[in-house]
Amino acid sequence: MTTTAVRGTFLDFVDDPWKHVGDEAAATRFVHDGLLVVEDGIIADFGPYPEVAARRPDAAAAATVIADRLILPGFVDGHIHVPQTRILGAYGEQLLPWLQKWVFPEERKYFDPEYAIPGIERFFDNLLASGTTSCQAFTTAKRITTELVFEEAARRDMRIIAGVTAIDQHAPDWFTTTPEQFVADSRELIARYHGVGRSLYAITPRFAYGASVELLEACRLLKQEHPDMHVHTHISENPSEVRGATQLHPDCTDYLGIYEKFDLVGPRFTGGHGVWITNPEYQRLHDAGAALTFCPCSNLYLGSGLFRLGRAKDPVNGIRLTFGTDMGGGNRFSMIHVLDDAYKVGMLNNTLLDGSVDPVDQDLAESQRNKLNWARAFYSITLGGAHGLYLDDRIGNFDLGKEADFVALDWTAGPPGADWHASLLWDGTGAPDDLETVGELLFAMMAVGDERVVAETWVAGRRRYRRDGA
Repeated sequence: MTTTAVRGTFLDFVDDPWKHVGDEAAATRFVHDGLLVVEDGIIADFGPYPEVAARRPDAAAAATVIADRLILPGFVDGHIHVPQTRILGAYGEQLLPWLQKWVFPEERKYFDPEYAIPGIERFFDNLLASGTTSCQAFTTAKRITTELVFEEAARRDMRIIAGVTAIDQHAPDWFTTTPEQFVADSRELIARYHGVGRSLYAITPRFAYGASVELLEACRLLKQEHPDMHVHTHISENPSEVRGATQLHPDCTDYLGIYEKFDLVGPRFTGGHGVWITNPEYQRLHDAGAALTFCPCSNLYLGSGLFRLGRAKDPVNGIRLTFGTDMGGGNRFSMIHVLDDAYKVGMLNNTLLDGSVDPVDQDLAESQRNKLNWARAFYSITLGGAHGLYLDDRIGNFDLGKEADFVALDWTAGPPGADWHASLLWDGTGAPDDLETVGELLFAMMAVGDERVVAETWVAGRRRYRRDGA
């Protein structure tokens, strides 16, 4: 058995802060001087240093000390595209022409292992440098790309959900698959990777607009064979996409209805974006136990629209929710940047609903739920992201028995001259010992910082990234 221990200042979440308006401390766990003990990648003990050291003196004596940092659970990216790494920053346009011009030609190159391998390695390097330890990812329509992604994730012991991407229409012939090939490839990869180590397989129709009836039937077949498997797709991202998809299925009143028709919506279903989801669709997502992924960087970059965060977090009929970069539609790898843009989207929605634009649209409760304070933000990319993916029994906080993924944040790092921590009410030395100051630091990091605030990233109890390279 391999035992490691880390001593430092820890913060995680034990509940959803949206349930504790004005009392976010009730959803958090803050340990100013804590000790985390890890055995074979699993959290074996955690708590205040004096208490844990008394129980585990040998581990305490050998502990790695991470000083002057805030240690949080590793970040969860609920929606990202591995083979778009090299087109990060390509001129946005809007979704459908952007796919044709940039995405399909680039992703085709990942059919070639010689091109794919360095790109996939760089993808995971960027995740770790951004503090992301778990992700749900798209690959390509070819088996080889997905194999390489699973192999690289396993090499780094990272938790990943992925699968061959199903697409057979509204894309060039050289980019698509067939229903028969999709099923054959998926079955082989499920047998090899699903539930092996930290890998999980997802049935992955790219989007309903790109899938024939036969291909969606193939997805249904796989879901029938593996009812507990994830389904990962896109939904209601762009108005033209919504119109095109629903025109293909005139028997469906909305986009979600297409996936429902093929029995794909239920627990472990994730629809990326969901910008244009209607209230009836939200209710059905809630009833099904399904999730959406909020991708603010991409939604803004491609002009897709403003995700209704306050509606998604309705206390009675809310849904499971992850946050995602959607890199490369999103122009960042960093979940810190996702929180920055999510805050801004939420503030815009807050204004639209507070009655100042049109009193008829006033909904003060939903308006307030759009406001992303520090607790709501960091919950959403840790325990909240895990909950959205039905992985909160394995990752997301420092509960005993969970996988030991965590990130050490440096509140002094970021853009040159942005000395945001200097004005806070503490002397600036060592980690603050009160939750209020910690919250102010975390909000400042998400508003002003970037991936430079990530000092270290640990995966399954091993340090996999250190900013200074040591």
